Amino acid sequence: MSKNQINESALSLQVEDLLVSRNLRGMKTVQPALSTGYYLRAARTLYKCKGHVLIGTGFPVVDTFETDGPVGAIALYEALEKLGATPVIVCGPPVSQALMDNYRVHEIRVGEHQERTLEAFKALYNYNPDAVLSIERPGQAADGGYYNMRGESISERTACFDTFVNNAKCPTIGIGDGGNEIGMGNITEALKDLDINAAATCVDELLIADVSNWGAYGLITFFSLWSGRDLLGEFEPLAILEYLSKLGSVDGVTRINELTEDGLPVDEGISVIKELRGLIGYND
Repeated sequence: MSKNQINESALSLQVEDLLVSRNLRGMKTVQPALSTGYYLRAARTLYKCKGHVLIGTGFPVVDTFETDGPVGAIALYEALEKLGATPVIVCGPPVSQALMDNYRVHEIRVGEHQERTLEAFKALYNYNPDAVLSIERPGQAADGGYYNMRGESISERTACFDTFVNNAKCPTIGIGDGGNEIGMGNITEALKDLDINAAATCVDELLIADVSNWGAYGLITFFSLWSGRDLLGEFEPLAILEYLSKLGSVDGVTRINELTEDGLPVDEGISVIKELRGLIGYND
């Protein structure tokens, strides 16, 4: 099938099913709570962006940050830049300090403080973004706190991106893989059977994947299709992981500084990219 014969709605369903097929943390189980076509709708929103796109990422693990999230954020950043947008990664230390030498970074303050809303208002006013996207970013639970997959409080080490999402005057998108990320408030009821202190923050479009990084690849699949350019084939997850590892990242599951994401070898992510490229006719 040639690229111009691809049914976009059918492709979105294929992408959605592929990205939760391993069901590592219950995302396949909760998928029916989402209206099909979510990857297509989110990709359309982002593809039209020609101004700033704010990308919130960085999940604190011990005293550093995990590999899941920043890898996808960087892949999206590079793809959006090639399409003419001006992406900005929004995060707190230490991930902000790690990335700012090579990327546009807007640093936000870590921990509980009274300026969270003001911090967001100032940034939203200054950037006037076309879209605000969160990828593997902790979302506030119903009690206002932040929790990791083990149910441990991480509020002291988390910078608040929820206020950006809640106050944005543009489309908001959330990517998550477990239930405690920004956007999961969209499917609160479906998450009740999962062993997770779920996030309550909502977004206009929630995207789920077995690994949040892979959600970025789902979006880039559509960018590649529409631009006629193999954007999925233009970045190397291993190279990004090596870059982050040198800056102190750890795997969110093992908590070890290694070239993995959520306990999986990098080959898993590369295999997902290969499958996604195959769906749009890149079969090399």
